[in-house]
Amino acid sequence: MKTPEPSQTWSTAAYSEIIKQILNNREKDLELNILKKRICQKYHLNKVPSNSEILSYASEQERQLLLPLLQKKKVRTISGIAVVAVMSKPAPCPGKCIYCPGGTIAPKSYSGQEPAAMRAIQNNFDPYLQVKSRLEQLRAIGHKVDKGKIKLIVMGGTFLSLPQDYQHYFVRRCLEAITGVPSETLEEAKRNAEHSRMRNVGITFETRPDYCREENVDNMLNMGGTQVEIGVQTVYDDIYKLVNRGHTVQEVVEAFRIAKDAGLKVTAHLMPNLPGSNYERDLDMFKTVFNDPRFKPDGLKIYPCLVLKDTPLYNLYLKGEYSPYPTEDVIKLIAEVKRIIPKWVRIQRIQRDIPSKLIVSGVKSGNLRELVAEELTRRGYKCQCIRCREVGHILRKNNNILDVDEVVLHTERYSASEGEEVFISYEDKDRNILVGFLRLRRPSPLAHRPEIQNCESMIIRELHVYGPLVPVREKPNDEWQHRGYGKRLLSLAEKVAREEYDAKKILVLSGIGVKEYYYKLGYKPDGVYVSKMLN
Repeated sequence: MKTPEPSQTWSTAAYSEIIKQILNNREKDLELNILKKRICQKYHLNKVPSNSEILSYASEQERQLLLPLLQKKKVRTISGIAVVAVMSKPAPCPGKCIYCPGGTIAPKSYSGQEPAAMRAIQNNFDPYLQVKSRLEQLRAIGHKVDKGKIKLIVMGGTFLSLPQDYQHYFVRRCLEAITGVPSETLEEAKRNAEHSRMRNVGITFETRPDYCREENVDNMLNMGGTQVEIGVQTVYDDIYKLVNRGHTVQEVVEAFRIAKDAGLKVTAHLMPNLPGSNYERDLDMFKTVFNDPRFKPDGLKIYPCLVLKDTPLYNLYLKGEYSPYPTEDVIKLIAEVKRIIPKWVRIQRIQRDIPSKLIVSGVKSGNLRELVAEELTRRGYKCQCIRCREVGHILRKNNNILDVDEVVLHTERYSASEGEEVFISYEDKDRNILVGFLRLRRPSPLAHRPEIQNCESMIIRELHVYGPLVPVREKPNDEWQHRGYGKRLLSLAEKVAREEYDAKKILVLSGIGVKEYYYKLGYKPDGVYVSKMLN
């Protein structure tokens, strides 16, 4: 047990008693805060210890028993991975959008007061320190990150517009923070990350459509990228002109196609309530994104437009030339979006982390997702997106028990970005609970990667089994990971590619730390991918 510093105001005895009481009463419905306060009063302590502080004073045996009882924010790893967001240094952005906060202390599209931005500022935008500090935070609140699966999200306006040597340095240092091994080059860092104790399972880059061309996509792939978040905002060229976005809808269409053909997962950032739009146009925008084969992203982040001080949009607002429609209508809009969303799309986020004190006009409620959920329930519907159907989220909210015998296979096909997508999933029979899925793509004839061009090929863009994170090489207890669903989905994808599309090769755009998994199943390195020839 850890010995406290002399300056600390509570004693080892208090920690010991708290730990003892929690473990003795773990089968009961324990009011933890009441217990902690009572013991603190007994020992005349002037501060109630946090759960992370209690864990730090426990022995290793006690810690293993306490973790399920004290773990905070289980949602952080409920999807089977731990997400670590990092932010690049402040730099000019190629865009001149009128709604952008354009901060000087953070990248241009951030105010500097978002949680990720504040972590970056505290660490002087050092990528290594940002990753290490976030992992320490997750570890302190009980998450299993030491042998965990870590997904990186590289934020920072348009990261791909920065000098390429800085981009490579940034990703190299992030990987070094995960592996704990120094490296001279990005390639060396990637090799180290294939076999490290803690595994990088994916890297996401934020960018603009005009910075998602072939050369940008190749650069993302060379850095270990598996997903791209594209700032689409709208699907109307007249609105692009009004907000001075600096690109066209056609560039969005091309960016989607190039990224998907290369195997990247595509998340679209959409911004309802922009100047020139209204409720009806915004609803049509979402319907277009879901149904028009030129778009059909894999994920969404929905960021309703906000009026922030010291922006050109703020000046329009003051002159009465722009006024966002009411929050009640935004709630109704997103509720309708959740009702009609295809089952192969994941809503990753609703609203940005901008403090309400900075918002002049627009949605100020910090719990927009919850308000939307209440509206959807009031109307008698459930959200159809991947996130809301993930087995981990469902069991966490409802304490439901899903029997293995209830899990069945589903397959859905759709045309997208001049190619064909096959969404293969394990779900319950009513498709309300999702255990895992795979995205298989037949690329368009315009696919530019040589690994794909050399024979009739199909590519797996994503393979994900949900539920609480199970560390690498560990067996599950009642979790859904490591039960063979991934292997079965992979085998089914190979069969579909071979028998239904006459493909000669199947490729996977794998996370760096997942390549070993595929090597064991007969896949071999193939440029930035792993691949297998199909007999």
